[in-house]
Amino acid sequence: MVMASKHTKPREEEEEEEPLAGEGRDEKCPVEEVGLVVPETDDPSMPVLTFRAWFLGMFSCLLLIFLNTFFTYRTQPLFISAILMQIVTLPLGRTMAAILPKGKLNPGPFNIKEHVVITVLANCGSAAGGSEAYAMGVITVMKTYYKLNLTFFAAFLIVLTSQLIGYGWAGMLRKYLVEPAEMWWPSNLAQVSLFRALHEKEERKKKGVTRMQFFLMFMAVSFAYYTFPGYLFPLLTFFSWTCWLFPRSVTAQQIGSGYHGLGLGAFSLDWAGIAAYHGSPLVTPWVSILNIAFGFILFIYVIFPVCYWKFNTFEARRFPIFSNQLFDSQGQNYDVTKILNSQFELDTAAFQKRGPLYMCSMYAMSLGSGFARTSSVFMHVAIFHGRDIWKTFVGCSKNMKLDIHARLMKNNYKGVPEWWFLIILTSSVGLSLLVSVTLKQDLQLPWWGFLFAAGLAWLLTLPVGVIQATTNQQPGYDIVAQLMIGYLLPGKPIANLLFKVYGKASILHALTFLSDLKLGHYMKIPPRSMFTVQLVGSLVASLANLGIGWWMLGSIPNICDVEVLHPDSPWTCPRFRVMFDTTVVWGLLGPERLFGPKGLYKNMIWLFPLGALLPLLVWVATKTFPKQKWIPLINIPLITCGFVGIPPAAPTNIASWILVGMVFNHLLFKYQKGWWQKYNYVLSSALDAGTAFMGVLIFFALQNSGKNLKWWGTQPDHCPLATCPTSPGIVVSGCPSLN
Repeated sequence: MVMASKHTKPREEEEEEEPLAGEGRDEKCPVEEVGLVVPETDDPSMPVLTFRAWFLGMFSCLLLIFLNTFFTYRTQPLFISAILMQIVTLPLGRTMAAILPKGKLNPGPFNIKEHVVITVLANCGSAAGGSEAYAMGVITVMKTYYKLNLTFFAAFLIVLTSQLIGYGWAGMLRKYLVEPAEMWWPSNLAQVSLFRALHEKEERKKKGVTRMQFFLMFMAVSFAYYTFPGYLFPLLTFFSWTCWLFPRSVTAQQIGSGYHGLGLGAFSLDWAGIAAYHGSPLVTPWVSILNIAFGFILFIYVIFPVCYWKFNTFEARRFPIFSNQLFDSQGQNYDVTKILNSQFELDTAAFQKRGPLYMCSMYAMSLGSGFARTSSVFMHVAIFHGRDIWKTFVGCSKNMKLDIHARLMKNNYKGVPEWWFLIILTSSVGLSLLVSVTLKQDLQLPWWGFLFAAGLAWLLTLPVGVIQATTNQQPGYDIVAQLMIGYLLPGKPIANLLFKVYGKASILHALTFLSDLKLGHYMKIPPRSMFTVQLVGSLVASLANLGIGWWMLGSIPNICDVEVLHPDSPWTCPRFRVMFDTTVVWGLLGPERLFGPKGLYKNMIWLFPLGALLPLLVWVATKTFPKQKWIPLINIPLITCGFVGIPPAAPTNIASWILVGMVFNHLLFKYQKGWWQKYNYVLSSALDAGTAFMGVLIFFALQNSGKNLKWWGTQPDHCPLATCPTSPGIVVSGCPSLN
């Protein structure tokens, strides 16, 4: 399977070498998927940090930041992943190698390690958008919704420090989340497969095609096909045939709608919709998919229907069955701007006059599941991974065996001292404290609040990282952070925003950095080169992300203000509106009014101890029934991920993702392993790339010019009654009266 490099000894000779002092012999990676995909060779003589790599890497980073920041403010946001630049920069790199003068600027053919460095720099640009441009989103909410007069320099410090604190966390956690073979970061295997398809030469056999040919073929198919769900026939995103059979039944449309209901019977023929919330199902292990499927079915098709139709939990039938909006007691949208005073704090008199705030029951239960998810992550990691983490912490791992990838990295390259990362971390913490002290009146977050946010991020990065590195899923954790600061600083929404930046965005960036470090580990990039690339990329990405966002906020009139904008304006900022609404729930009103002893959603708090108890029961079962090999596969954090993000994720998104994952990572992996090994991850990359290219083309060529089609196939899913309440006495425009 692996092409040996002329600079690498054969595998048999490596196994005969004596191990390094204090180390066991190297061994094959224990993760089968890694062994099937990642090459077990290295060529240390390959140039890495070349002029070509820096030039194309910076170009990729800046271009992706512009595109992702631009799209994130639009009514239909579009995320462009680094895979687009991974494809584009290959011919550019080879062209530079051909035309530049030979020498230090052009040291031979464009190689795979340069390409990896370019992609890591591009990830700095895509992470800015992929994390919902998180820190920039906070700046946007401050300036557009709360009308806060924030200086560019202060905003830059907030964006930069939240990212660099994450880099500090990543550096300190390398030995737990990068070096162990069991921490395999499944999503990286798609990139490894694509790199090999783009750079390795394969002999074409009589039957079958090479990986490069396969990639180009399916990228072209994906590119052409996305014109249908992306522009010509958007109904393919959610095909809700149930609503056509019952055009006048509210209940039937609530059950069948793909956009606004349970999506029973609906399906998606849109790759963007399938991979929207859990990533590509082709790179997620089957065991992870199975756990998520169990949680999804249990919640969406068992627990929630009983709560809604049988018990009317949280007065559920007063509101739509599926919505992330906030409502008053009569089922009307709650205008939160009416309960703000001039200091952006809660106007108690106005709130009492307006009445309590409600959420649809699915939204409330999804938020509550976040409580169980957080406690289950801590308990699961402590029980099933705690011993290994402790051994690494106290230095007892010196005699542990290294897999082939760890040994090649250790033998061939100098590591990065931990104090390099500590300098970055302490500098970022110091700058953040400076911001919180000098702008305490505007930002509302005291210095101790920042330290609390940073400490919480430090505690959560490791357990969340373990789950993501082994399952390709990232459990949500921001709900608990907002709950805590909401209790400590009630009525201060700006403080809640800043707490989220340092309590969530820093973790997101840390996990992105760790994933890239693992990619560098697989592709044998010198660690010190990775350190330099990630640090420079972070600085450039922070400045560029803020600069582009700041320019848009200042140059587009009434951006994000839907009450003033023209109805056809594309600048409605739905992502940032959701962020604003969450600050209302957790920061302005505070969790006490919603989840306290007198709150409507008080019983959700019991999900904290339940989430901690369930992994313990699984552990007890594994000890009681050691011969039952399926019991250790139960993963409670993943089961709770079955309904993470619902809403805005629709049940049809998750159901379609599960179905596709079952076909490729169970059936094909089991019965067509040769095909799966060669093509599975290449197919995932091809679908991503084709969809991304066509999405950009459609936007700039058609949608940005207002050339939108209007016919039966462009209407969402023909389920207009799915958003109607079913409680008598609630009157909503467009819905039948139930009096």
